[in-house]
Parts: sequence; C-alpha cells; structure tokens
Amino acid sequence: MNYVNYALVFKALGDETRLRIIHLLSDKELCACELLNSFNITQPTLSYHMKLLVDCQLVTPIKSGSWVRYKINHIMEDDVIKFLENGEVC
Repeated sequence: MNYVNYALVFKALGDETRLRIIHLLSDKELCACELLNSFNITQPTLSYHMKLLVDCQLVTPIKSGSWVRYKINHIMEDDVIKFLENGEVC
C-alpha cells in the first residue's frame, strides 16, 4: 500500500457516518438493511458511504443472492494500524 491508499482510507474515516458504520461492523457482519436501521439516512446515501468504504478496502462486501453483507477487512485494518504505530508503509 502507498500513501495515496492511506489518504483514501483516512478520507473515508473523516466522516461521522462512516466512522459509525465501521464501529457497527467491528462486532459482526451486517447487511445493508441492518446498517440502514441504525441511521436516519436514505438507502442511496448509505450506498454512497459503503462504496467509499469498499473502494478504500476497509470494508469487504459479501454477496449472497440479492443480499449484500459487509464486514471489516482485517488485513487493511492491520496495515493502517501498523502505519499509525510506526509509519510502516505496507
């Protein structure tokens, strides 16, 4: 990963809604409908936030038929933690 990728991650985390999504996903996988129930936003707005989180690889979508569940990408999480702890660019 390079600095551009880290910048995308931190840009994605620079929004309160996306931080709350990450927090909700920290415990378990959730489908979009479960995430939507936790917010006062529309489905298209949630889709926008999820696209940013997926594009920067913080969140992984898991398709199951017509449903999509989301989970934290722990490899990316570990890379970001290493970067913050000791400036290691993975």
